[in-house]
Amino acid sequence: MNLYDAWDQALKTTEVLRPRIRGLSSSSSTKLPYVFLAESSINSGDSVVRRGEVEVGKPSIILPSNLPQITGFDFEDGEEINPDAVMNFLLVRGVQIPSLKYNNLTSSVDIFEGKLSEAIKAHLKKLQRTEDTETTLLTGGESLWQFALLIFIGLQASRSAQSDFKYLIDEWRRKGGLF
Repeated sequence: MNLYDAWDQALKTTEVLRPRIRGLSSSSSTKLPYVFLAESSINSGDSVVRRGEVEVGKPSIILPSNLPQITGFDFEDGEEINPDAVMNFLLVRGVQIPSLKYNNLTSSVDIFEGKLSEAIKAHLKKLQRTEDTETTLLTGGESLWQFALLIFIGLQASRSAQSDFKYLIDEWRRKGGLF
């Protein structure tokens, strides 16, 4: 699958079922734990469960001139799809991700013996039972998990942008750097 088709398919299939309640931290890096569920392409009727966390670097108004740095997303697996190609692809299409460091740490990839709908119910129930408000539950295409995570990060960043800007302006004022 080429980059355009992969992105288009990810936009159509990615769904954030249970988002993290808190936004991104304005003063430090934020760890975003997630559970990504997808139908297994190998075992029909089973689901793939990918657990991990994305660490998002501290926000900044003065951004570096280079593109965001993304690591741990395994884009190197495909010949056409690599981190630089992905960032260029997104920029050309007007998708802007703040210039930060995004580091994905996948902790496990497991098989849930059951349909995707059953996996969703089981994981929603577990998150509710443990009162886990930090972990995001999302679904998408099995081979498109990297794009699903980028979509999830973009949603988190857009939710936090206004409060981040206000925090940074208040910090500058407090330190005597603004008006």
